[in-house]
Amino acid sequence: MSDTVIELKELNIGYEGKTVIQNINASITQGEIIGIIGANGAGKSTLLKTMRGLLPAIGGDTYYFGKSLKEYKDKEIAQKVAYLQQHVEVGFGYTGQDIVLAGRYPYMKWYESEGDKDKELALDCMEYTGTRDLADRPMTEMSGGQKQRVLLAKVLAQQTPILFLDEPTTGLDMVYKEEIFRFARNLGEAGKTVLMVVHELDLAAKYCSRIFLLGEGKLLADGKPEDVYTTDLLNRAYHADVCITRNPLNNNWEISTNVNDLAREKDAKILAKII
Repeated sequence: MSDTVIELKELNIGYEGKTVIQNINASITQGEIIGIIGANGAGKSTLLKTMRGLLPAIGGDTYYFGKSLKEYKDKEIAQKVAYLQQHVEVGFGYTGQDIVLAGRYPYMKWYESEGDKDKELALDCMEYTGTRDLADRPMTEMSGGQKQRVLLAKVLAQQTPILFLDEPTTGLDMVYKEEIFRFARNLGEAGKTVLMVVHELDLAAKYCSRIFLLGEGKLLADGKPEDVYTTDLLNRAYHADVCITRNPLNNNWEISTNVNDLAREKDAKILAKII
C-alpha cells in the first residue's frame, strides 16, 4: 500500500486570471514536514490555498490518497486536511475553547452540538499548545501569539492526517516560533503530514524534512534542506546576495543577506535627504 498522501500533477496556480506558478509536480508521503519558502509574492500562500481548494487551480490537479480534490465534498476534504489560515478574524465573544471546538465541525451533522468527548479533545489540544488556561478567555482579549496557538489547537482538534499551516509563527516570539516547528516535527513523527509556509529559513532547515523553494514562476527546487540551501538557488529566489553558514557550536544553518558597497552608498544618499 502506497504511503503517498498528496500528489500535485501539472498544477498551475494564480489568482484573478494571473498565473503565479506553472507546472508543479510533486509526490508527498506520510510523515513529511515540508517547509514552503520563497520571496514575498512568490506564491507560497496561493499554493496552499489552491491545494486546499480555497482558490481554483488554473490548470492541473491535486490528489489526496489517489482521489482528485474535485471529487471530494466539503466535509470530506475537511476530514483529510486542516488548514491554518494566515489571517483569521474572530468575532466578538468567542472564547478560546469555542474556537478550538470549531475544528470538530467536519464530523458533526448540522443539527448536532459538541459532546463531552469533543470538549475533552479540545482541552487536550489546548493543553498541547500551551493554551489550556485560555479556554474561557475571549479571543479579543488575547495577544497575537496566544491567538495563534489557540488556532493551532483548533487544527489539531480537526484530527486530520494532513495539516496546512500558513505562516504559523506570525506574532510569536523566538521561543514560541521554535516551539511551533517542534510541534510540526512531533506531528510528523506521529504520522501526520505537514506543509507550512515559513520565513524562518534557519528553523525550516532545522526541523523540516523537505523544502519547496518557489521562485521564477515555478517550483525552483524541491529536496532536503542541504540540497535546496545553496547560494545559487537562494540568490535566484530572493533576488539578493545570500550568505549561508553553519554555526560551529551547534551546526545549525545561519542565513543572511550581504549588502554591497554600492547599495550602502545609495542608501546613505537617500537617508541624507529624508532626515
